[in-house]
Amino acid sequence: MTICSKTLKLGLLLTTMWLPMLANSAAPVATDASLEAKELLKYLYSISGEKTLTGQHCNPLAGSTRLAGAQKQTGFYPAVFGQDFGFSAPGTWDGINYRQQIIDEAIRRHNEGFIITLMWHALNPNHDEPVTFKGSIQSKLSDKDWQKLTTPGTVLHERWKSQVDVIAFFLKQLKNAKVPVLWRPYHEMNGDWFWWGDKPGKEGYNKLYRMLFERLDKFHGLNNLIWVYNTNEVRNKVGNHQDYYPGADVVDVLATDVYSGNYDLLNYESLLELAGGKPIALGEVGDLPSPKKLDKQPLWTWFMAWKDPDNFFWNKSDSLKAIYNSNKTLTLDELPWVKIKIPVIHHPVIR
Repeated sequence: MTICSKTLKLGLLLTTMWLPMLANSAAPVATDASLEAKELLKYLYSISGEKTLTGQHCNPLAGSTRLAGAQKQTGFYPAVFGQDFGFSAPGTWDGINYRQQIIDEAIRRHNEGFIITLMWHALNPNHDEPVTFKGSIQSKLSDKDWQKLTTPGTVLHERWKSQVDVIAFFLKQLKNAKVPVLWRPYHEMNGDWFWWGDKPGKEGYNKLYRMLFERLDKFHGLNNLIWVYNTNEVRNKVGNHQDYYPGADVVDVLATDVYSGNYDLLNYESLLELAGGKPIALGEVGDLPSPKKLDKQPLWTWFMAWKDPDNFFWNKSDSLKAIYNSNKTLTLDELPWVKIKIPVIHHPVIR
């Protein structure tokens, strides 16, 4: 038997193993999870292995204009609306001054039927907002500072709590508006390009993730969050999915980011095995998965395209149309609770 045939058989075996488990959805890991969070996670379980939700990342400055771009290119709006809380100077691409607009937009989108996913390129806890991407998000945290960060009572730990509390203020507005959120904090931790990355083990990334869960869930009571553990695809100099996994008790969905365009089957299978029946997703993608790829990897519950679908950076519009028009995917109009046919796209107001 060749390696290829072995891989294919393993993939079919894993799919067969997990599908019966996915039929019975699990409760969210959030304490006293909101009804809306329960229903959204239940829906993810119900489509897993059958359909993949289309998704589009937007950005703080451009608001939700990329949703209109996707519709212009394909004829359909994506099912998942993604945003980032940002970190940079007011008025710039990832400006922190847009956070309230992002929340207002997320509430509007939820009311139109979109599924909301949010992330935060968190600043180095030694720094103060605003920051630059390379100067802070991609900076390094020494082992000594990491120990201080993860030790309650230290100055650095208190600074970190204050920074988290800023984001909690906005997430609470979504809780009060009954908006469930696919929350994917500290993503791509198995790479070395972010300050929280390349720190495997119980005292490494696991501890930081659990600190955040404790702060947002226990202290702030954010029971509207569906917690997404989001790795980078495993490749050269990128660690395994399992080496950073904080545990099934604090994770609802396992996701990975794919920018190579390979959608390697072994990468898919290893994440699926670690998930142990929990849904898996594509947190960020560069080149989109093809319908044929989804035939072979049917358990991705959503993908979120990072590229702008409607500008010169996008040079594969045919693949965008193919995946949106595939019977393997779901667009906004196909979500069972959606009644509105044409969302109102708000263009950004720079202030």
